[in-house]
Amino acid sequence: MVSDAEARLTTDTALAATYRRNNFRVPDDLDPRVTRLGRILRRTSLDELPQLINVLRGEMSLVGPRPVVAEELSHFLGAERMLLSMRPGMTGRWAVSGRHSVAYPARAAMELTYVREWSLVHDVEILAKTARAVLQYGARADLN
Repeated sequence: MVSDAEARLTTDTALAATYRRNNFRVPDDLDPRVTRLGRILRRTSLDELPQLINVLRGEMSLVGPRPVVAEELSHFLGAERMLLSMRPGMTGRWAVSGRHSVAYPARAAMELTYVREWSLVHDVEILAKTARAVLQYGARADLN
């Protein structure tokens, strides 16, 4: 991300509208906030590695609901406290179930289902799916 990423998002009304319309995401190829290196890091999921520091500090877990910004909480329809009762995770049910192709209402439902049905077995399954997705994507990225 560029150093003034949040300012670019909030001051560019067209970009902000696209961000909201696309479930709090701007496609990387249209996002002026993302640097060329950032696009590569995102494509390969290497941008997630610094979150390991947060895991080691106890601020995040390996698996859990993905972090959300305050603006996104409205999609959790009164279940915000339940969502925020767990530490956010580096990966989670949403991340291995389509990620950015999943519309926000479905993402919120996935995250809340994860919180309600948490189990160590589910976490191990999600970690295995995450590893498989990263390895498969890395192999596809090498071909391009």
